[in-house]
This record gives sequence, structure tokens and C-alpha cells, in this order.
Amino acid sequence: MSDQQRALNDLERELTLLARHYVSARKPRDGQTLDRSAYVLLTRLEADEPLTLKQLAETFRVDVSTINRQVAAMLRNGLVERIPDPEGGMARKFRPTPHGLERLAADRDHSRAGTRRVVADWPEDHVEELVALLSRFNRSVENLEGVSWPRPADGQPSGGGSGGRATGQEGG
Repeated sequence: MSDQQRALNDLERELTLLARHYVSARKPRDGQTLDRSAYVLLTRLEADEPLTLKQLAETFRVDVSTINRQVAAMLRNGLVERIPDPEGGMARKFRPTPHGLERLAADRDHSRAGTRRVVADWPEDHVEELVALLSRFNRSVENLEGVSWPRPADGQPSGGGSGGRATGQEGG
């Protein structure tokens, strides 16, 4: 086996373990209230302008019926709201409600606390290196899929909110 093949095998195994650890960490537990789909959808809606069901389905590469069920549950729980298209289109768009953003922030704080415990004994430069490598990996996946995930501009805080879009403003 070549060194490159061994490295790819190791990478695949570690990514599988990362996914397993992350999914198990995202199960609702004390202090967390959102299920995985609501957490991920709210994170995406918080990052940028409101989106239609079709746009959400394309973003997550799932069937519209799947997104429809997930968003319907979020609507029932007051996590998102349906708004007219700010650009005047016919389709309705969805954005987080203040309640949804509050719950996302609370769950994110809980998740960050868990991550902080995992890397508590790491030097700061190792944490920054991991962030840089994961970002590069995710951007490579996004480039291959042709779907990018909005990220804060350099110097902007990450996961800091939607800039007030869910407060009744129709902008995006």
C-alpha cells in the first residue's frame, strides 16, 4: 500500500469517527433543545438571506419533501417564519424567528462548551490549524458539489446571528 493510499484510508476513518462523535454529540441532552435537522437548518438560515424550500433542498442535497417536513416542524415550534420573497418572487421564503435564534444560540453555546472540553489541553495554534484544515476540506467539498456555505467575513464573529433579519425586517 502506498503512503498516499494509507493516508487516504486514515483520513476516511478519522472523518467517519468525527461524524460519529459529532452526531452523538448533537443528540438532545441536558441544555440542548433542537434536533439535528433544526440546528443545521437554523445555522444555514442564520448565515445568509431567507431561502425557499427549493433553495434549502438544493443546499442540503435532499428532496424538497424532506425539507418541507423539517421546516413544517420548525414552523410549528416557532423556530422559523414564512415571509414573502423580498425580491418580489412568487415563492415564500423562510427565515429564523427571534425564538429560533435564541434556541440556536443556547444550543450552540452548549456545543461550544463541549468542544472547549475536548480541546482544553491543546495549544491555541493547534486549534487554529484544525479550523484552517477543516475549513479547507469543507470548501473543497463545496467546490466539488457546486454549493457553497456562507461564512462570516474575516474579522467577523462566527455564529453571531443574522444581523437582525428575524426581527421583522424584510431585507436579507
